[in-house]
Amino acid sequence: MNDLLRPATAQSLATRQRPDTVEYAGSTLSGLSAFDKMLVIDQNPIGHTARSDVSTYVDLSTPMRRFFAELPEAKIRGLKPKHFSFNHLKGMCTKCWGLGKRKVEMQFLPPIRVLCDSCLGYRLKPLSLQVKTKGRHLGQLLQLTVEEALTQIPPIPKVLRILETLTSVGLGYLQLGQEITTLSGGEAQRLRLARELSKRSTGKTLYLFDEPTIGLHSEDILKLLKIFHTLVDKGNTVVIIEHNLDIISNADYLIDLGPEAGQRGGEIVTTGPPEEVAKHPTSYTAKYLTQMKGSKMVNVHL
Repeated sequence: MNDLLRPATAQSLATRQRPDTVEYAGSTLSGLSAFDKMLVIDQNPIGHTARSDVSTYVDLSTPMRRFFAELPEAKIRGLKPKHFSFNHLKGMCTKCWGLGKRKVEMQFLPPIRVLCDSCLGYRLKPLSLQVKTKGRHLGQLLQLTVEEALTQIPPIPKVLRILETLTSVGLGYLQLGQEITTLSGGEAQRLRLARELSKRSTGKTLYLFDEPTIGLHSEDILKLLKIFHTLVDKGNTVVIIEHNLDIISNADYLIDLGPEAGQRGGEIVTTGPPEEVAKHPTSYTAKYLTQMKGSKMVNVHL
């Protein structure tokens, strides 16, 4: 997936004609003209700066800033959307420079971060924090979790759509203002997916997932399966590297690698729909798929 499908598809998408067949690394890949976009969702971090948080990454902050700038109280004070951005000099608290915390140097110890005594962690200038909706300013709204925001944030259509998408991928517990650098690999994966799901899809996207269920509770895996189902129903293609049997048993087609791990693996043991793979005499995947027969599984097909 990473060494052939991903670079070959990128090569196909880079040309205007989008050829159906691409020669790459001695292999021939066909059918690539069916895609007009590729999205890779892996375990790599999605941000390295403290200025990036959940709201900025999924583009919640833009409609929120515009909403606050349209409030009568903001217009009276002459405030624009930039005055509600902690990444803009017009809006950020000048004591902590929009970070909400200040670094305190310790003589013989590593520096520590303490709550800014000027903005109290809300990251904005006092003038911007005076503008409120339903008794809350923007800084207070960003401290809500996604689930809390669904019922307490102003009914802005784009904002509500993004919040619902975040909930659908099992991220309802995240704070809107939570720093991207604090997220785990699995959370980063799902946040990246949520950002893409909130956009309009053409139904011709190739999604590549690398172990999307790592660290997920079974209830979150159920939510993920439903998302995969929705993606495929829209005409998209989903390719997943996975060990989770719930995902495996609901796939349309499997490529079982083995027979063991590490140096004793890497060979194609068997391929086909889960029902066919389950009949293989030596496949470990077949053994556990057989054990799952009769158990209650989600009726989702990828």
